[in-house]
Amino acid sequence: MMIKEIEIRRSIRKYIDKQVENEKITEVLEGGRLAPSGNNTQPWHYIIVKSTEMRKRISEISNNQKWMMTAPVFIVCTADVRCRIKGDGDIYLDEDSSQDEVKRIIRDTSISVGYMLLQASNLGLGTCWVGDFVQSDIRSALNIPSDKYVVGVITIGYPDEAPKARPRKKLEDIVHYECW
Repeated sequence: MMIKEIEIRRSIRKYIDKQVENEKITEVLEGGRLAPSGNNTQPWHYIIVKSTEMRKRISEISNNQKWMMTAPVFIVCTADVRCRIKGDGDIYLDEDSSQDEVKRIIRDTSISVGYMLLQASNLGLGTCWVGDFVQSDIRSALNIPSDKYVVGVITIGYPDEAPKARPRKKLEDIVHYECW
């Protein structure tokens, strides 16, 4: 039952020393690929990072979060604004970009990331969505063009912890009918 996967998913920050099978990584990516997007633009691109050197660099860029290094795989999730803004002109995206199209590609890529988190959980893998980085730093490290926006880094591996569920608001506190 899908709600069970949603209930058991946790942010994992400690992984066992075991490589993730390529087939499982592909299944996680397939979950993201099948996500819905506005106008079916599918703005997402993923960079698989396994090397110790590059994972270390990304963890340093991500506010020096050393725990990230326990994960054997990172998936860097980027959004491509070119699916919405056509032409060859230069586009530079960062945290202060105001184009409406940037909000749309971040929204759509975030849906894709959520699907990947659930697929990973379904496969017995742990994940954590990391977003504490500066666009220019992470793009430079991975040679990502300036017209792409890095939405997040997903750490993936076999969990070495089982965090308890964190409190959630009650439905009646967040649901409104017909209007606010």
